[in-house]
Amino acid sequence: MMAAQEKEFKKNSIILQGIQQSSCNIDSSIIFLTEQNEEFKKKIVSLEDKIKEDKKYIILLEDKIETMQQDNRKANFELKNVPKKSNETKDDLIHMVVSLSNSVGYPIDKSVISDIYRVRTKKEARNTPIVVETNSAIIRNNILKSCKAFNTKQKLKLCAKHLDIRTNEDTPIFITEQLTAKAARLHFLARDLVKSKSYKYCWTSYGRVYLKREDDSPSILIKTEAQIHQLIINQ
Repeated sequence: MMAAQEKEFKKNSIILQGIQQSSCNIDSSIIFLTEQNEEFKKKIVSLEDKIKEDKKYIILLEDKIETMQQDNRKANFELKNVPKKSNETKDDLIHMVVSLSNSVGYPIDKSVISDIYRVRTKKEARNTPIVVETNSAIIRNNILKSCKAFNTKQKLKLCAKHLDIRTNEDTPIFITEQLTAKAARLHFLARDLVKSKSYKYCWTSYGRVYLKREDDSPSILIKTEAQIHQLIINQ
């Protein structure tokens, strides 16, 4: 019996040693995984910090590009909703702009127009905007001011006939700054705040978008879509 017990004891001892070894292995694995997990956490924090820095740098680059695009457009303006002539040429477009300048009381010579073209789109649209590039931001601003003053003073607002267009003479036309894609998007969203009567005024100046709640309220420069969403939340 004692021999049998001793044999059983040795057997259990071997099993216990195996369990102890397995436990040591498990402890070692847990320690290794814990250390590895801490290392991963450090790497994740480092990557998150780098992503934040990269985002800041991207925003900085986007702002620089936006400023450059605004500078490139500071002497440009657009004619919108102008009926398109068949076989339309640059000379036709120049004649329209010169006629417009005469109509609003700020006559210009065609020599101040450095380039002019109608915007092309993938989808066939008839009355796409006409981009006018002048050789002076002062001339551009005076044309915009003259067009605004004309619409304010005259009962008949600017329309196709003021561009010496003989067909569809009553088609209303609109003269605006040439905005960048970002500014055009911001202007579109900002106008919704005016439509909802949360704000009274929305306008652009030198390629930038502004909002104003009331006549005596300060002007708000709109820089991002997030800013507009915040204004919607706060209204």
